[in-house]
Amino acid sequence: MSSRMLLRAATRTRLAFPNTQTANRAYATAAQATSRTASTTPRTATRTSTSRATDPPGKGKTDIADEVEIPPEAYGSQPESIPSSSVLQASSAPPDVSPSLSSYAPIDFAESATISGSPKDPNSPDWSKSYFGLSTQPFPKEAAETLLAPVDPMDVEIKPDGLIYLPEIKYRRVLNRAFGPGGWGLAPRSETNVGPRVVSREYALVCLGRLVGIARGEQEYFDPNGIPTATEACKSNALMRCCKDLGIASELWDPRFIREFKAKHCVEVFVEDTRTKKKRKLWRRKDQPPFEYPFKET
Repeated sequence: MSSRMLLRAATRTRLAFPNTQTANRAYATAAQATSRTASTTPRTATRTSTSRATDPPGKGKTDIADEVEIPPEAYGSQPESIPSSSVLQASSAPPDVSPSLSSYAPIDFAESATISGSPKDPNSPDWSKSYFGLSTQPFPKEAAETLLAPVDPMDVEIKPDGLIYLPEIKYRRVLNRAFGPGGWGLAPRSETNVGPRVVSREYALVCLGRLVGIARGEQEYFDPNGIPTATEACKSNALMRCCKDLGIASELWDPRFIREFKAKHCVEVFVEDTRTKKKRKLWRRKDQPPFEYPFKET
């Protein structure tokens, strides 16, 4: 085979596999053979060209692949510029960034900040069990002044049996002024207990992410259809009881204030039940109108 054909075959191999050492070696060998052939006498070239011209068609013509011995490793190895499938698979695979299951493990009550000072509990305390933030520090002065403000006598109501109280909505307004809407909330600490006539449930009052107080609310009901309404009233009753720990309307539990308020703002009157003709005493505020049906003041 001529050196020119050998160089051509080596060039093709090098183009097919540009970065392999085997193709480079084959190309270098063919180049050396070409340079040695070019240094020989012109007679060899003339004789070669003459013999090719006189050879019959098909004679002396062989396939380049039969004459050029290309090392088998040149076909088996891939170019260095093209990564193998295993490399592509390894590089394209996303890194394992899945968090460990331990980071989502529930916080045990024994690890509460009030028990062992665990830093996990403040992030997601379980208010059905946790006492996080209880008595850790006082609230800001502005909030304390709003909570401890004297109760307005115009906001206080009295029941017919003589029990004075502050409507539930008044407590919510005080909490909103002190902590802002969304800065406080009630968290249930037990299941709803539905008795034959009473609904009760325990709640925790949480303000600014801290436990403030715990109380059980209760409410009577007289018909099973009234249980949902009694459940909501039970929650309001628990709120009023929890607010005692914040000092909201604390005068309502002061016997002296109760006597003075009733003497100044309330009156006890005789009423007659128009259905049964029975008479009894009932309380009302002085600035309220007389009792209406079925009662009649006498």
